[in-house]
Amino acid sequence: MATRAAVSRVLRPVASASARASLSTTAAASASASKLVGRNALLSTPVARVSRSEAKFLVGAEQRRSASSDEGVQTMTVREALNSAMEEEMLRDETVFIMGEEVARYNGAYKITKGLLDKFGEDRVIDTPITESGFAGMAVGAALSGLRPVCEFMTWNFAMQAIDQIVNSGGKTYYMSGGNVPCPVTFRGPNGAAAGVAAQHSQDFCAWYGSVPGLKVISPWSAADCRGLLKAAIRDPNPVCFLENELLYGVSFPVTKEELSDDFVLPIGKAKVEKEGSDVTVVTHSKMVTHSLEAAEHLEKTEGIKVEVINLRSIRPLDIETIIQSVKKTNHLVTVEGGFPAFGVGSEIIAQICESPAFDFLDAPPERITGADVPTPYSESLEHMAFPDTDVIAKVLRRHLCEW
Repeated sequence: MATRAAVSRVLRPVASASARASLSTTAAASASASKLVGRNALLSTPVARVSRSEAKFLVGAEQRRSASSDEGVQTMTVREALNSAMEEEMLRDETVFIMGEEVARYNGAYKITKGLLDKFGEDRVIDTPITESGFAGMAVGAALSGLRPVCEFMTWNFAMQAIDQIVNSGGKTYYMSGGNVPCPVTFRGPNGAAAGVAAQHSQDFCAWYGSVPGLKVISPWSAADCRGLLKAAIRDPNPVCFLENELLYGVSFPVTKEELSDDFVLPIGKAKVEKEGSDVTVVTHSKMVTHSLEAAEHLEKTEGIKVEVINLRSIRPLDIETIIQSVKKTNHLVTVEGGFPAFGVGSEIIAQICESPAFDFLDAPPERITGADVPTPYSESLEHMAFPDTDVIAKVLRRHLCEW
């Protein structure tokens, strides 16, 4: 309690940040370079285009099936899921508090912390200066002192200012103390590309933080993912990087009564099979789950191709066993992510599969579908070509199965 009060006294007088540095633009990438989406420059097989209306229908159909099979299902946005998870954990444990830029009086840059200042006061919902290294370091210090801070970054791109605090101070202390000094801090905020935010604000940091021993890394997709995994992250004795997606904040997902329960917690390190299939395994996370499910539904509807879609949810620890079991069933593996192709999450998954007994079950070389290997363009038309979408995923899966 004394520590929390001390943290509050230090930060309370600081006015909330009202603006961030203006978004930087990037030099326009050439059209040919922007079309290089992983290995997709090699693709030539035509694909029927999935319209936005059809894509929305396909996702809606999946949601309707879920709702019809489970009584008491209602919908909740990802924003509401994150907000309710933090509120419930703050009610459950008085050592949990929130800090970050504009999280209090402004209700959060993306309104994730809306209403929490009114409910818990300035001692537990704390506006900070625009200094990621400073408030991330303070969050780590508070965690080492027995509190459970939730530290919000306005975007994970800005967390580059605080990477020493996250990786060295947060990620290493529990191990270096022989397990005597846990560091239960949760770093959260939007990760990856949004819309028109240019190269310096569009990076996916899953692979960055996933390579660090001592950190747990979560990349949720649905509202249930966000509720169950954020609550698990706050309760975990290790530092957790919780990488959200800005474009998913306003998306509604079906949630059950169980998933709305105060006691609902998902295990960190356990993937979920979102759609079962027998022809090819697709492993993906975050917003790419949406595109992968759309592509899977389209291929099954039009060509009878049955795609198994695995939502990773957790990047580190990685649930390789679920992937292995799926590959043994389908004999094909394709990974999908919004990050860069080099040294990415898909690269690690494929490496582990090739090093495991599942390699003998593969009927074709595994493939990656990724973002383009260029700084993300600011131009809207080029930006769309820099990341996989439903059409690209469907095209790769069809070509992969036809070639092999």
